[in-house]
Amino acid sequence: MRILEAESVTKYFGGMAAVSDVGFHVDKGEILGVIGPNGAGKTTLFNLISGALPLSSGEIRFKGRKTSGLKAHQICRLGLARTFQLVKVFGNLSVLQNVMLGSLFGKQVVTSQADAMREAMESLEFVGLAKEINAPAKDLTLGNQKRLEVARALATKPEVLMLDELMAGLNPTEISEAIADMKRLKDQGITIIMIEHVMKVIMSVCDRIIVLHHGKKIADGTPQEVTTSSKVIEVYLGDSEIECSTAG
Repeated sequence: MRILEAESVTKYFGGMAAVSDVGFHVDKGEILGVIGPNGAGKTTLFNLISGALPLSSGEIRFKGRKTSGLKAHQICRLGLARTFQLVKVFGNLSVLQNVMLGSLFGKQVVTSQADAMREAMESLEFVGLAKEINAPAKDLTLGNQKRLEVARALATKPEVLMLDELMAGLNPTEISEAIADMKRLKDQGITIIMIEHVMKVIMSVCDRIIVLHHGKKIADGTPQEVTTSSKVIEVYLGDSEIECSTAG
């Protein structure tokens, strides 16, 4: 069943199309990868899906409901949460308070303070930050700040989780842990859309991949189909990266 659909999605900044006539779908329970060179329009597409930016034209539907035109907090409360390419934590709040905000304000159902604390602790346990609950978010390492963003998103009880370059800046151990977390989330029935440059991750967890280049979708298929596409190799991957990505 399709949980998210986009048709002819376009976004102009001035006279430049950052995203141009992009269409795709995501099936419930799927992990969809979004890849492409820097400046391809990947984060802009995330901003359009999540309501951070308005569309210039086109339509986005979540569970059959048109969401283009809704504000970001309204889309989040429908069940679609995200993290950010550049982490956006509330630095002076504690780790626990950061995640409680997701539980208190990111859902349609009003949550009590006690329930928000319980749900926040569950999310922090999941990402391995339960021992850091009293630490100011600004004092966490980059890797743990990214985990904190995931925990805050999970506290909104999303059906779709959008991860924007979660692996950037992480060491190999942290990447392996994040891969395991994504597989656990999928097992829990959460649909994931991820922007990622680490091809080991894309090849390990994604059911399907779409490729953007200059704002246009140039490929859509399984990891094997996409990474053997001559067009994708030409504009993004290169022979050496494919060897690395398929070897592990």
